[in-house]
Amino acid sequence: MTTKPPGIRAPGQGRTVRWSRYLPFLDWLLHYHSQDLVGDLMAGVIVAIMLAPQGMAYALLAGLPAQVGLYASIFPLVLYALLGTSRVLAVGPVAMVSLLVATGVGRLAQPNTPEYLILALALALLVGIIQTMMGLVRLGFLVNFLSHAVISGFTSAAALVIGVSQLKHLLGIKIPRTESFFELLYAIAQQLSATNLVTLGIGLSGITILFYFNQRLGRLLRRQEVASSLIVPITRSGPLLIVLGSTLLVWGLGLAQTADVKIVGEIPAGLPPVTLPVFNWTLWRQLMPTALVISFVGFMESIAVAKSLASKRRQKIDANQELIGLGVANLGAAFTGGYPVTGGFSRSVVNFTAGANTGLASIITALLIALTGIFLTPLFYFLPQAALASIIIVAVSSLVDVATLKHLWRYNKTDAASFLVTFFAVLAVGIEMGIVVGIVTALVFYLWRTSRPHIAVVGRVGDSEHFRNVLRHQVETYPHVMAIRMDESLYFANAKYLEDYILGAVADHPDVSRLVIICSAINSIDASALETLESLIDELKDSGVTLYLAEVKGPIMDRLRKVGFVKKLGENRIFLSTHQAMLAISGQ
Repeated sequence: MTTKPPGIRAPGQGRTVRWSRYLPFLDWLLHYHSQDLVGDLMAGVIVAIMLAPQGMAYALLAGLPAQVGLYASIFPLVLYALLGTSRVLAVGPVAMVSLLVATGVGRLAQPNTPEYLILALALALLVGIIQTMMGLVRLGFLVNFLSHAVISGFTSAAALVIGVSQLKHLLGIKIPRTESFFELLYAIAQQLSATNLVTLGIGLSGITILFYFNQRLGRLLRRQEVASSLIVPITRSGPLLIVLGSTLLVWGLGLAQTADVKIVGEIPAGLPPVTLPVFNWTLWRQLMPTALVISFVGFMESIAVAKSLASKRRQKIDANQELIGLGVANLGAAFTGGYPVTGGFSRSVVNFTAGANTGLASIITALLIALTGIFLTPLFYFLPQAALASIIIVAVSSLVDVATLKHLWRYNKTDAASFLVTFFAVLAVGIEMGIVVGIVTALVFYLWRTSRPHIAVVGRVGDSEHFRNVLRHQVETYPHVMAIRMDESLYFANAKYLEDYILGAVADHPDVSRLVIICSAINSIDASALETLESLIDELKDSGVTLYLAEVKGPIMDRLRKVGFVKKLGENRIFLSTHQAMLAISGQ
Protein backbone atom coordinates (compact mmCIF):
# COMPACT_ATOMS: atom_id res chain seq x y z
CA MET A 1 0.00 0.00 0.00
CA THR A 2 1.46 3.35 -1.04
CA THR A 3 0.87 6.68 0.57
CA LYS A 4 1.36 10.15 -0.84
CA PRO A 5 4.02 12.34 0.76
CA PRO A 6 2.74 15.13 3.01
CA GLY A 7 1.66 18.23 1.08
CA ILE A 8 0.82 16.27 -2.13
CA ARG A 9 -2.88 16.44 -2.97
CA ALA A 10 -4.82 13.89 -4.93
CA PRO A 11 -5.88 14.93 -8.45
CA GLY A 12 -8.81 17.33 -8.20
CA GLN A 13 -8.35 17.82 -4.47
CA GLY A 14 -6.82 21.26 -4.98
CA ARG A 15 -9.85 22.42 -6.94
CA THR A 16 -12.15 21.11 -4.18
CA VAL A 17 -10.20 23.06 -1.55
CA ARG A 18 -10.41 26.23 -3.62
CA TRP A 19 -14.15 25.84 -4.24
CA SER A 20 -14.85 25.00 -0.59
CA ARG A 21 -13.45 28.39 0.36
CA TYR A 22 -16.37 30.01 -1.46
CA LEU A 23 -18.87 27.17 -0.98
CA PRO A 24 -18.13 25.92 2.55
CA PHE A 25 -20.78 23.19 2.39
CA LEU A 26 -18.50 21.24 0.00
CA ASP A 27 -16.08 20.75 2.89
CA TRP A 28 -18.59 18.73 4.94
CA LEU A 29 -20.77 17.35 2.16
CA LEU A 30 -17.97 15.66 0.21
CA HIS A 31 -16.49 14.22 3.40
CA TYR A 32 -19.70 13.41 5.23
CA HIS A 33 -19.43 10.59 7.76
CA SER A 34 -22.38 8.33 8.43
CA GLN A 35 -21.79 8.53 12.18
CA ASP A 36 -22.51 12.30 12.02
CA LEU A 37 -26.06 11.72 10.78
CA VAL A 38 -27.54 10.82 14.20
CA GLY A 39 -26.21 14.02 15.77
CA ASP A 40 -27.42 16.16 12.87
CA LEU A 41 -30.89 14.59 12.99
CA MET A 42 -31.19 15.01 16.74
CA ALA A 43 -29.98 18.62 16.66
CA GLY A 44 -32.20 19.48 13.69
CA VAL A 45 -35.31 18.19 15.47
CA ILE A 46 -34.53 19.87 18.81
CA VAL A 47 -33.75 23.27 17.25
CA ALA A 48 -36.96 23.04 15.18
CA ILE A 49 -38.93 22.45 18.41
CA MET A 50 -37.38 25.64 19.80
CA LEU A 51 -37.50 27.70 16.62
CA ALA A 52 -41.15 27.19 15.64
CA PRO A 53 -42.62 28.96 18.70
CA GLN A 54 -39.71 31.38 18.96
CA GLY A 55 -40.02 32.37 15.30
CA MET A 56 -43.70 33.23 15.71
CA ALA A 57 -43.02 35.09 18.97
CA TYR A 58 -40.18 37.14 17.48
CA ALA A 59 -42.29 38.00 14.42
CA LEU A 60 -44.96 39.45 16.73
CA LEU A 61 -42.21 41.36 18.56
CA ALA A 62 -41.12 42.79 15.20
CA GLY A 63 -44.70 43.92 14.51
CA LEU A 64 -45.27 41.24 11.86
CA PRO A 65 -47.78 38.39 11.51
CA ALA A 66 -46.73 35.15 13.22
CA GLN A 67 -46.30 33.24 9.94
CA VAL A 68 -43.53 35.64 8.87
CA GLY A 69 -41.40 34.21 11.68
CA LEU A 70 -41.90 30.75 10.20
CA TYR A 71 -41.10 31.99 6.70
CA ALA A 72 -37.86 33.53 7.98
CA SER A 73 -36.92 30.15 9.48
CA ILE A 74 -36.89 28.09 6.26
CA PHE A 75 -34.88 29.24 3.25
CA PRO A 76 -32.50 31.53 5.19
CA LEU A 77 -31.42 28.53 7.27
CA VAL A 78 -30.71 26.47 4.17
CA LEU A 79 -28.76 29.28 2.48
CA TYR A 80 -26.59 29.89 5.53
CA ALA A 81 -25.95 26.15 5.95
CA LEU A 82 -24.55 26.13 2.40
CA LEU A 83 -22.47 29.31 2.58
CA GLY A 84 -21.58 29.83 6.26
CA THR A 85 -18.36 28.52 7.78
CA SER A 86 -19.87 27.61 11.16
CA ARG A 87 -21.30 24.10 11.28
CA VAL A 88 -23.46 24.74 14.33
CA LEU A 89 -24.65 28.36 14.08
CA ALA A 90 -28.48 28.36 14.15
CA VAL A 91 -29.67 31.22 11.95
CA GLY A 92 -33.19 32.62 12.09
CA PRO A 93 -35.28 35.31 13.79
CA VAL A 94 -33.80 36.62 17.05
CA ALA A 95 -35.12 39.01 19.69
CA MET A 96 -32.53 41.77 19.15
CA VAL A 97 -33.02 42.04 15.40
CA SER A 98 -36.79 41.80 15.82
CA LEU A 99 -36.74 44.79 18.16
CA LEU A 100 -34.58 46.74 15.70
CA VAL A 101 -37.07 45.93 12.93
CA ALA A 102 -39.95 47.12 15.10
CA THR A 103 -38.05 50.32 15.92
CA GLY A 104 -36.90 51.16 12.40
CA VAL A 105 -39.96 50.11 10.40
CA GLY A 106 -42.41 51.25 13.09
CA ARG A 107 -41.49 54.87 12.36
CA LEU A 108 -42.66 54.52 8.77
CA ALA A 109 -45.77 52.33 8.96
CA GLN A 110 -48.28 50.79 11.34
CA PRO A 111 -47.46 47.22 12.49
CA ASN A 112 -49.38 44.30 10.97
CA THR A 113 -50.25 46.22 7.81
CA PRO A 114 -49.30 45.38 4.21
CA GLU A 115 -47.13 48.52 4.07
CA TYR A 116 -45.26 47.38 7.18
CA LEU A 117 -44.50 43.98 5.65
CA ILE A 118 -43.26 45.63 2.44
CA LEU A 119 -40.85 47.72 4.50
CA ALA A 120 -39.67 44.67 6.46
CA LEU A 121 -38.89 42.87 3.19
CA ALA A 122 -37.00 45.91 1.91
CA LEU A 123 -35.07 46.03 5.18
CA ALA A 124 -34.09 42.37 4.83
CA LEU A 125 -32.92 43.09 1.29
CA LEU A 126 -30.79 46.03 2.44
CA VAL A 127 -29.25 44.01 5.27
CA GLY A 128 -28.51 41.21 2.82
CA ILE A 129 -26.84 43.58 0.35
CA ILE A 130 -24.77 45.32 3.05
CA GLN A 131 -23.52 42.10 4.65
CA THR A 132 -22.82 40.37 1.33
CA MET A 133 -20.88 43.35 -0.04
CA MET A 134 -18.92 43.69 3.21
CA GLY A 135 -17.97 40.02 2.96
CA LEU A 136 -16.99 40.25 -0.72
CA VAL A 137 -14.69 43.24 -0.15
CA ARG A 138 -13.41 41.64 3.07
CA LEU A 139 -14.58 44.23 5.59
CA GLY A 140 -15.20 41.77 8.39
CA PHE A 141 -12.58 43.57 10.49
CA LEU A 142 -14.93 46.56 10.87
CA VAL A 143 -16.84 44.68 13.53
CA ASN A 144 -13.80 45.12 15.76
CA PHE A 145 -14.82 48.75 16.23
CA LEU A 146 -17.74 47.52 18.34
CA SER A 147 -16.10 46.98 21.72
CA HIS A 148 -17.22 44.25 24.10
CA ALA A 149 -18.31 46.87 26.64
CA VAL A 150 -20.51 48.68 24.10
CA ILE A 151 -22.08 45.46 22.82
CA SER A 152 -22.78 44.22 26.36
CA GLY A 153 -24.32 47.54 27.37
CA PHE A 154 -26.41 47.66 24.21
CA THR A 155 -27.55 44.04 24.57
CA SER A 156 -28.48 44.46 28.23
CA ALA A 157 -30.52 47.61 27.59
CA ALA A 158 -32.18 46.14 24.50
CA ALA A 159 -33.12 43.01 26.47
CA LEU A 160 -34.73 45.25 29.08
CA VAL A 161 -36.63 47.13 26.38
CA ILE A 162 -37.78 43.85 24.82
CA GLY A 163 -38.95 42.46 28.16
CA VAL A 164 -40.90 45.60 29.06
CA SER A 165 -42.43 45.75 25.56
CA GLN A 166 -43.96 42.31 26.17
CA LEU A 167 -45.69 43.35 29.39
CA LYS A 168 -48.68 44.60 27.40
CA HIS A 169 -49.26 41.05 26.12
CA LEU A 170 -48.55 39.58 29.55
CA LEU A 171 -51.02 41.92 31.24
CA GLY A 172 -53.57 41.91 28.44
CA ILE A 173 -53.65 45.70 28.17
CA LYS A 174 -53.54 48.20 25.32
CA ILE A 175 -50.91 50.93 25.34
CA PRO A 176 -49.96 53.52 22.71
CA ARG A 177 -46.92 52.73 20.59
CA THR A 178 -43.77 54.58 21.67
CA GLU A 179 -40.03 54.24 21.15
CA SER A 180 -39.21 55.72 24.56
CA PHE A 181 -38.53 53.15 27.25
CA PHE A 182 -39.59 55.50 30.04
CA GLU A 183 -42.78 56.54 28.24
CA LEU A 184 -43.54 52.84 27.82
CA LEU A 185 -43.12 52.26 31.55
CA TYR A 186 -45.38 55.20 32.32
CA ALA A 187 -48.07 53.97 29.91
CA ILE A 188 -47.98 50.49 31.45
CA ALA A 189 -48.22 51.93 34.98
CA GLN A 190 -51.31 53.90 33.96
CA GLN A 191 -53.01 50.77 32.59
CA LEU A 192 -52.19 48.37 35.43
CA SER A 193 -55.74 48.61 36.76
CA ALA A 194 -57.00 47.18 33.46
CA THR A 195 -54.91 44.01 33.77
CA ASN A 196 -56.57 40.86 32.46
CA LEU A 197 -55.92 38.39 35.29
CA VAL A 198 -56.55 35.32 33.11
CA THR A 199 -54.03 36.55 30.54
CA LEU A 200 -51.56 37.35 33.32
CA GLY A 201 -52.03 33.87 34.76
CA ILE A 202 -51.27 32.27 31.39
CA GLY A 203 -48.17 34.42 30.94
CA LEU A 204 -46.78 33.91 34.44
CA SER A 205 -47.39 30.18 34.22
CA GLY A 206 -45.45 30.11 30.97
CA ILE A 207 -42.55 32.04 32.49
CA THR A 208 -42.46 29.76 35.53
CA ILE A 209 -42.49 26.58 33.44
CA LEU A 210 -39.82 27.86 31.06
CA PHE A 211 -37.48 28.89 33.88
CA TYR A 212 -38.00 25.47 35.48
CA PHE A 213 -37.19 23.70 32.22
CA ASN A 214 -34.11 25.87 31.63
CA GLN A 215 -32.61 25.87 35.12
CA ARG A 216 -33.84 23.01 37.29
CA LEU A 217 -35.26 20.22 35.19
CA GLY A 218 -31.86 19.25 33.81
CA ARG A 219 -30.40 18.80 37.30
CA LEU A 220 -33.43 16.74 38.34
CA LEU A 221 -33.11 14.47 35.31
CA ARG A 222 -29.40 13.96 35.96
CA ARG A 223 -30.13 12.99 39.57
CA GLN A 224 -32.69 10.51 38.24
CA GLU A 225 -29.89 9.14 35.99
CA VAL A 226 -31.80 9.85 32.80
CA ALA A 227 -29.67 9.27 29.70
CA SER A 228 -27.74 12.41 28.76
CA SER A 229 -28.92 12.05 25.16
CA LEU A 230 -32.50 12.62 26.37
CA ILE A 231 -31.86 15.50 28.77
CA VAL A 232 -31.28 18.14 26.08
CA PRO A 233 -34.44 17.28 24.07
CA ILE A 234 -36.56 17.26 27.24
CA THR A 235 -35.25 20.51 28.73
CA ARG A 236 -35.50 22.34 25.41
CA SER A 237 -39.07 21.31 24.75
CA GLY A 238 -40.38 23.93 27.19
CA PRO A 239 -41.51 26.44 24.51
CA LEU A 240 -43.35 23.72 22.61
CA LEU A 241 -45.06 22.58 25.80
CA ILE A 242 -46.13 26.17 26.53
CA VAL A 243 -47.52 26.60 23.03
CA LEU A 244 -49.47 23.33 23.05
CA GLY A 245 -50.68 23.60 26.65
CA SER A 246 -51.85 27.23 26.46
CA THR A 247 -53.48 26.65 23.07
CA LEU A 248 -55.46 23.69 24.38
CA LEU A 249 -56.40 25.64 27.51
CA VAL A 250 -57.72 28.66 25.59
CA TRP A 251 -59.54 26.44 23.07
CA GLY A 252 -61.01 24.08 25.64
CA LEU A 253 -62.28 26.76 28.03
CA GLY A 254 -63.20 29.27 25.34
CA LEU A 255 -61.06 31.92 27.04
CA ALA A 256 -60.83 34.05 23.90
CA GLN A 257 -64.57 34.72 24.17
CA THR A 258 -65.26 34.45 27.90
CA ALA A 259 -62.10 36.11 29.28
CA ASP A 260 -61.01 38.29 26.31
CA VAL A 261 -57.66 36.49 26.03
CA LYS A 262 -55.86 37.78 22.92
CA ILE A 263 -54.92 34.98 20.53
CA VAL A 264 -52.73 34.75 17.44
CA GLY A 265 -55.68 33.93 15.19
CA GLU A 266 -55.54 32.48 11.71
CA ILE A 267 -52.08 31.67 10.35
CA PRO A 268 -52.01 30.97 6.61
CA ALA A 269 -50.87 27.44 5.82
CA GLY A 270 -48.30 26.62 3.17
CA LEU A 271 -44.74 27.32 2.13
CA PRO A 272 -43.36 30.86 2.08
CA PRO A 273 -44.54 32.91 -0.89
CA VAL A 274 -42.11 34.32 -3.43
CA THR A 275 -41.90 38.03 -2.67
CA LEU A 276 -40.28 40.91 -4.53
CA PRO A 277 -38.93 43.63 -2.21
CA VAL A 278 -39.60 47.18 -3.24
CA PHE A 279 -36.77 48.99 -5.05
CA ASN A 280 -37.24 52.60 -3.99
CA TRP A 281 -34.23 54.78 -3.28
CA THR A 282 -36.17 57.22 -1.06
CA LEU A 283 -37.46 54.32 1.03
CA TRP A 284 -34.04 52.69 1.16
CA ARG A 285 -32.50 55.93 2.44
CA GLN A 286 -35.02 56.01 5.28
CA LEU A 287 -34.31 52.38 6.18
CA MET A 288 -30.52 52.61 5.78
CA PRO A 289 -29.66 53.56 9.42
CA THR A 290 -31.67 50.59 10.73
CA ALA A 291 -30.15 48.30 8.09
CA LEU A 292 -26.62 49.32 9.08
CA VAL A 293 -27.29 48.73 12.78
CA ILE A 294 -28.87 45.32 12.09
CA SER A 295 -25.99 44.37 9.79
CA PHE A 296 -23.33 45.13 12.40
CA VAL A 297 -25.19 43.98 15.53
CA GLY A 298 -26.48 40.82 13.83
CA PHE A 299 -23.02 39.93 12.54
CA MET A 300 -21.45 40.67 15.93
CA GLU A 301 -23.91 38.38 17.68
CA SER A 302 -23.35 35.62 15.12
CA ILE A 303 -19.58 35.75 14.91
CA ALA A 304 -19.18 35.76 18.69
CA VAL A 305 -21.14 32.55 19.23
CA ALA A 306 -19.77 30.94 16.05
CA LYS A 307 -16.15 31.46 17.13
CA SER A 308 -16.88 30.34 20.68
CA LEU A 309 -18.45 27.05 19.58
CA ALA A 310 -15.94 26.43 16.78
CA SER A 311 -13.04 26.72 19.22
CA LYS A 312 -14.43 23.81 21.22
CA ARG A 313 -13.95 21.55 18.17
CA ARG A 314 -10.83 23.25 16.79
CA GLN A 315 -12.69 24.45 13.72
CA LYS A 316 -12.06 27.69 11.84
CA ILE A 317 -14.47 30.57 11.25
CA ASP A 318 -13.90 32.95 8.34
CA ALA A 319 -15.42 36.32 9.30
CA ASN A 320 -15.73 37.52 5.71
CA GLN A 321 -17.39 34.29 4.54
CA GLU A 322 -19.72 34.55 7.55
CA LEU A 323 -20.80 37.96 6.30
CA ILE A 324 -21.53 36.45 2.90
CA GLY A 325 -23.46 33.55 4.43
CA LEU A 326 -25.56 35.84 6.62
CA GLY A 327 -26.03 38.31 3.78
CA VAL A 328 -27.32 35.68 1.38
CA ALA A 329 -29.57 34.31 4.14
CA ASN A 330 -31.11 37.77 4.51
CA LEU A 331 -31.51 38.05 0.74
CA GLY A 332 -33.33 34.73 0.89
CA ALA A 333 -35.59 36.10 3.64
CA ALA A 334 -36.36 39.16 1.51
CA PHE A 335 -37.51 37.05 -1.44
CA THR A 336 -39.47 34.48 0.60
CA GLY A 337 -41.71 36.63 2.77
CA GLY A 338 -39.40 36.83 5.81
CA TYR A 339 -37.57 39.60 7.63
CA PRO A 340 -33.94 40.13 8.78
CA VAL A 341 -32.29 37.12 10.45
CA THR A 342 -29.01 36.33 12.16
CA GLY A 343 -27.42 33.64 14.32
CA GLY A 344 -29.13 33.09 17.66
CA PHE A 345 -27.03 32.49 20.77
CA SER A 346 -29.29 30.12 22.70
CA ARG A 347 -30.37 28.09 19.67
CA SER A 348 -26.77 27.74 18.48
CA VAL A 349 -25.67 26.46 21.88
CA VAL A 350 -28.55 23.97 21.86
CA ASN A 351 -27.64 22.96 18.30
CA PHE A 352 -24.06 22.33 19.42
CA THR A 353 -25.04 20.52 22.62
CA ALA A 354 -27.57 18.34 20.82
CA GLY A 355 -24.82 16.99 18.57
CA ALA A 356 -24.92 19.02 15.34
CA ASN A 357 -21.88 18.13 13.26
CA THR A 358 -22.55 19.84 9.94
CA GLY A 359 -24.86 22.29 8.22
CA LEU A 360 -27.21 19.38 7.53
CA ALA A 361 -28.67 19.95 11.01
CA SER A 362 -29.88 23.41 9.96
CA ILE A 363 -31.29 22.03 6.72
CA ILE A 364 -33.24 19.43 8.72
CA THR A 365 -34.54 22.21 11.00
CA ALA A 366 -35.68 24.18 7.95
CA LEU A 367 -37.50 21.15 6.51
CA LEU A 368 -39.33 20.58 9.80
CA ILE A 369 -40.34 24.26 10.00
CA ALA A 370 -41.61 23.99 6.40
CA LEU A 371 -43.71 20.95 7.35
CA THR A 372 -45.02 22.90 10.33
CA GLY A 373 -46.05 25.72 8.02
CA ILE A 374 -47.80 23.35 5.64
CA PHE A 375 -49.66 21.11 8.06
CA LEU A 376 -49.70 22.51 11.61
CA THR A 377 -50.52 26.22 11.40
CA PRO A 378 -54.28 25.70 11.98
CA LEU A 379 -53.40 24.29 15.41
CA PHE A 380 -51.99 27.68 16.44
CA TYR A 381 -55.26 29.59 15.96
CA PHE A 382 -56.03 29.69 19.70
CA LEU A 383 -52.42 30.29 20.75
CA PRO A 384 -52.52 33.15 23.33
CA GLN A 385 -50.20 36.07 22.74
CA ALA A 386 -49.32 35.96 26.44
CA ALA A 387 -47.70 32.54 25.90
CA LEU A 388 -45.50 33.92 23.13
CA ALA A 389 -44.67 36.91 25.34
CA SER A 390 -43.52 34.54 28.09
CA ILE A 391 -41.21 32.79 25.60
CA ILE A 392 -39.64 36.12 24.59
CA ILE A 393 -39.23 37.34 28.18
CA VAL A 394 -37.46 34.17 29.28
CA ALA A 395 -35.29 34.13 26.13
CA VAL A 396 -34.01 37.69 26.68
CA SER A 397 -33.70 37.50 30.46
CA SER A 398 -30.22 36.00 30.20
CA LEU A 399 -29.06 38.88 27.98
CA VAL A 400 -29.05 41.40 30.86
CA ASP A 401 -25.32 41.09 31.57
CA VAL A 402 -24.72 42.33 35.11
CA ALA A 403 -21.69 40.03 35.52
CA THR A 404 -19.83 41.76 32.69
CA LEU A 405 -20.48 45.19 34.21
CA LYS A 406 -19.07 44.03 37.57
CA HIS A 407 -16.02 42.57 35.86
CA LEU A 408 -15.43 45.74 33.82
CA TRP A 409 -15.81 47.93 36.89
CA ARG A 410 -13.13 45.97 38.74
CA TYR A 411 -10.73 45.78 35.79
CA ASN A 412 -11.19 48.97 33.75
CA LYS A 413 -13.58 51.70 34.81
CA THR A 414 -13.32 53.37 31.41
CA ASP A 415 -14.82 50.30 29.75
CA ALA A 416 -17.41 50.15 32.52
CA ALA A 417 -18.30 53.76 31.72
CA SER A 418 -18.74 52.81 28.03
CA PHE A 419 -21.09 50.03 29.14
CA LEU A 420 -23.17 52.36 31.31
CA VAL A 421 -23.30 55.20 28.76
CA THR A 422 -24.48 52.78 26.07
CA PHE A 423 -26.99 51.15 28.42
CA PHE A 424 -28.64 54.40 29.47
CA ALA A 425 -28.40 55.91 25.98
CA VAL A 426 -30.40 52.99 24.56
CA LEU A 427 -33.05 53.48 27.25
CA ALA A 428 -33.12 57.27 26.86
CA VAL A 429 -32.81 57.91 23.11
CA GLY A 430 -33.69 54.58 21.53
CA ILE A 431 -32.05 51.47 20.14
CA GLU A 432 -30.36 52.88 17.04
CA MET A 433 -29.07 56.16 18.48
CA GLY A 434 -28.11 54.35 21.68
CA ILE A 435 -25.56 52.13 19.98
CA VAL A 436 -24.20 55.09 18.00
CA VAL A 437 -23.72 56.99 21.28
CA GLY A 438 -21.98 53.92 22.71
CA ILE A 439 -19.59 53.59 19.77
CA VAL A 440 -18.72 57.30 19.84
CA THR A 441 -18.20 57.15 23.62
CA ALA A 442 -15.87 54.15 23.32
CA LEU A 443 -13.81 55.92 20.62
CA VAL A 444 -13.60 59.10 22.70
CA PHE A 445 -12.45 57.12 25.73
CA TYR A 446 -9.88 55.32 23.55
CA LEU A 447 -8.49 58.61 22.24
CA TRP A 448 -8.39 60.03 25.76
CA ARG A 449 -6.63 56.93 27.13
CA THR A 450 -4.04 56.72 24.34
CA SER A 451 -3.45 60.49 24.41
CA ARG A 452 -2.02 60.04 27.92
CA PRO A 453 0.07 56.87 27.51
CA HIS A 454 2.09 55.20 30.21
CA ILE A 455 5.68 56.46 30.15
CA ALA A 456 8.30 55.07 32.50
CA VAL A 457 11.88 55.95 33.42
CA VAL A 458 13.69 52.60 33.51
CA GLY A 459 16.89 51.15 34.94
CA ARG A 460 18.85 47.92 34.75
CA VAL A 461 17.70 44.96 36.86
CA GLY A 462 20.85 43.70 38.63
CA ASP A 463 23.48 42.49 36.17
CA SER A 464 20.90 41.40 33.60
CA GLU A 465 20.01 42.90 30.23
CA HIS A 466 16.48 43.70 31.44
CA PHE A 467 15.28 47.22 32.17
CA ARG A 468 12.24 47.99 34.32
CA ASN A 469 10.34 50.94 35.79
CA VAL A 470 12.37 52.67 38.52
CA LEU A 471 9.15 53.18 40.53
CA ARG A 472 8.32 49.46 40.63
CA HIS A 473 11.66 47.64 40.87
CA GLN A 474 15.06 47.85 42.50
CA VAL A 475 17.14 48.90 39.50
CA GLU A 476 20.47 50.51 38.66
CA THR A 477 20.52 53.81 36.76
CA TYR A 478 23.41 55.66 35.13
CA PRO A 479 24.62 59.18 35.92
CA HIS A 480 23.97 61.65 33.11
CA VAL A 481 21.84 59.04 31.23
CA MET A 482 18.05 58.72 31.32
CA ALA A 483 16.16 55.86 29.63
CA ILE A 484 12.44 56.38 28.97
CA ARG A 485 10.04 53.69 27.74
CA MET A 486 6.95 54.76 25.81
CA ASP A 487 4.16 52.14 26.13
CA GLU A 488 1.98 53.19 23.19
CA SER A 489 2.21 53.84 19.49
CA LEU A 490 3.03 57.45 18.65
CA TYR A 491 0.35 59.44 16.84
CA PHE A 492 -1.11 62.91 16.69
CA ALA A 493 -3.07 62.59 19.95
CA ASN A 494 -0.13 61.68 22.21
CA ALA A 495 2.96 63.07 20.49
CA LYS A 496 2.75 66.38 22.35
CA TYR A 497 2.27 64.51 25.64
CA LEU A 498 5.55 62.61 25.06
CA GLU A 499 7.34 65.82 24.14
CA ASP A 500 6.13 67.60 27.29
CA TYR A 501 7.06 64.61 29.46
CA ILE A 502 10.60 64.40 28.08
CA LEU A 503 11.26 68.14 28.29
CA GLY A 504 9.87 68.17 31.83
CA ALA A 505 12.03 65.20 32.87
CA VAL A 506 15.14 66.85 31.43
CA ALA A 507 14.31 70.10 33.24
CA ASP A 508 13.92 68.20 36.52
CA HIS A 509 17.31 66.45 36.08
CA PRO A 510 19.90 69.05 35.02
CA ASP A 511 22.71 66.48 35.19
CA VAL A 512 21.23 64.40 32.34
CA SER A 513 23.12 64.83 29.06
CA ARG A 514 21.95 61.73 27.19
CA LEU A 515 18.39 60.49 26.78
CA VAL A 516 17.25 57.15 25.33
CA ILE A 517 13.70 56.56 24.10
CA ILE A 518 12.94 52.83 24.23
CA CYS A 519 10.57 52.04 21.33
CA SER A 520 9.76 48.39 22.08
CA ALA A 521 6.03 49.14 22.51
CA ILE A 522 5.78 51.60 19.61
CA ASN A 523 4.16 49.85 16.65
CA SER A 524 3.61 52.91 14.47
CA ILE A 525 4.58 56.58 14.19
CA ASP A 526 2.32 58.88 12.20
CA ALA A 527 3.35 62.08 10.41
CA SER A 528 2.43 64.37 13.32
CA ALA A 529 4.46 62.29 15.76
CA LEU A 530 7.40 62.20 13.34
CA GLU A 531 7.39 65.99 13.21
CA THR A 532 7.38 66.07 17.00
CA LEU A 533 10.40 63.73 17.16
CA GLU A 534 12.28 65.87 14.66
CA SER A 535 11.66 69.02 16.66
CA LEU A 536 12.53 67.13 19.87
CA ILE A 537 16.03 66.46 18.51
CA ASP A 538 16.66 70.19 18.17
CA GLU A 539 15.00 71.12 21.47
CA LEU A 540 17.07 68.60 23.42
CA LYS A 541 20.22 69.68 21.59
CA ASP A 542 19.57 73.26 22.67
CA SER A 543 19.31 71.95 26.26
CA GLY A 544 22.62 70.13 25.97
CA VAL A 545 21.00 66.68 25.73
CA THR A 546 21.67 64.11 23.01
CA LEU A 547 18.74 61.92 21.89
CA TYR A 548 19.08 58.18 21.24
CA LEU A 549 16.57 55.48 20.19
CA ALA A 550 16.55 51.79 21.11
CA GLU A 551 14.54 48.74 20.03
CA VAL A 552 12.94 50.43 17.00
CA LYS A 553 10.86 47.89 15.08
CA GLY A 554 11.78 47.00 11.52
CA PRO A 555 8.80 48.48 9.62
CA ILE A 556 9.13 51.76 11.56
CA MET A 557 12.87 51.84 10.95
CA ASP A 558 12.29 51.43 7.21
CA ARG A 559 9.99 54.46 7.16
CA LEU A 560 12.30 56.58 9.33
CA ARG A 561 15.18 55.78 6.99
CA LYS A 562 13.07 56.54 3.90
CA VAL A 563 12.13 60.07 5.05
CA GLY A 564 15.66 60.96 6.21
CA PHE A 565 15.00 60.90 9.97
CA VAL A 566 17.74 58.33 10.59
CA LYS A 567 20.24 60.50 8.71
CA LYS A 568 19.25 63.55 10.74
CA LEU A 569 19.47 61.72 14.07
CA GLY A 570 22.52 59.67 13.15
CA GLU A 571 22.73 55.94 12.47
CA ASN A 572 25.07 55.53 15.46
CA ARG A 573 22.34 56.83 17.81
CA ILE A 574 19.91 53.97 17.11
CA PHE A 575 20.49 50.64 18.90
CA LEU A 576 18.96 47.17 18.56
CA SER A 577 18.51 46.82 22.32
CA THR A 578 18.42 48.98 25.43
CA HIS A 579 21.34 46.96 26.80
CA GLN A 580 23.53 47.86 23.83
CA ALA A 581 22.47 51.49 24.06
CA MET A 582 23.34 51.76 27.73
CA LEU A 583 26.72 50.05 27.28
CA ALA A 584 27.65 52.37 24.43
CA ILE A 585 26.35 55.57 26.01
CA SER A 586 27.57 54.98 29.55
CA GLY A 587 31.02 54.09 28.21
CA GLN A 588 31.41 57.39 26.34
